[in-house]
Amino acid sequence: MPDQAPIDVYTWPTPNGHKVHIMLEETGLPYRAHAVDIGRGDQFAPEFLAISPNNKIPAITDPAGPDGQPISLFESGAILVYLAGKTGQLLPKTDRARFEVLQWLMFQMGGVGPMLGQAHHFRMYAPEKLPYAIDRYTNEARRLYGVIDRRLEKCAFVGGDDYSIADIAIFPWLRSWQNQGVVLDDYPALKAWFDGIAARPAVQRGVQVLADRRKPITDDKSRDILFGKSQYERR
Repeated sequence: MPDQAPIDVYTWPTPNGHKVHIMLEETGLPYRAHAVDIGRGDQFAPEFLAISPNNKIPAITDPAGPDGQPISLFESGAILVYLAGKTGQLLPKTDRARFEVLQWLMFQMGGVGPMLGQAHHFRMYAPEKLPYAIDRYTNEARRLYGVIDRRLEKCAFVGGDDYSIADIAIFPWLRSWQNQGVVLDDYPALKAWFDGIAARPAVQRGVQVLADRRKPITDDKSRDILFGKSQYERR
C-alpha cells in the first residue's frame, strides 16, 4: 500500500507492543512508532488516555480507517484483527478457518498473556518472593506451554495450517520462557515452531522496535509506577 499514510503506533517494547510491531512488519503497512515509557508514567498522559482509556500500550491511530475516516484503537488483539481486516492478510477468509484462528487469539488474550505475565512478575519483580504465587503461576505457565505444544504436534501453526495473527499474538510472550520457569526443550513441537517464527525477517524487525529504549526495572519509582499503589491512585 504505497500511498497509505503511516499508522501511528503508541507503544513500548513489551510482548503486547511486539505483537503489533510484528503485524505491521509482516503486512508492510507504513507506521511510526511513538515511545510510551511505561516506567516513567507516559501511559497516564491525557493525550495517551484519549486513545487508550485503560492506560495500556499499544494503541494505534490510523488516518485511513474505515470509510476513509481516522480511527484510534487500543487492545493489542483488537488491533491485530483490525490490521488483518485492513490488509486481507494473516486471518483466513472462510468462516471455519477464521474462527479457528480467533479462538487461539482469545486463548492468548485471556490466558497466555495474563498468566505468563503473572509468572514473570512474581518470579522476577515482586518485592517479596512468595512461594505460593511463584508455584501457582509457574505451574500455569508450564500448563499453557503444554497446551500449545500439543496443538503444534497436530498443526504447522497455532491457528492451523497457515501462519496467522494467532502465532503473532503468542510468540512474543514466549520469548521470556526462562523467566517464566519453563524449559523450552521440554516442548519439542513448540520449540520447533518458536525457532521458525523467530527466524522470520519481519519478526526480527518487529522485536527490535524501540528495543534500545527498554531498560531493566531497578529503581523504586519505576517499579511503583508499574506495579505499586501510585498506579491505582491515578484517575
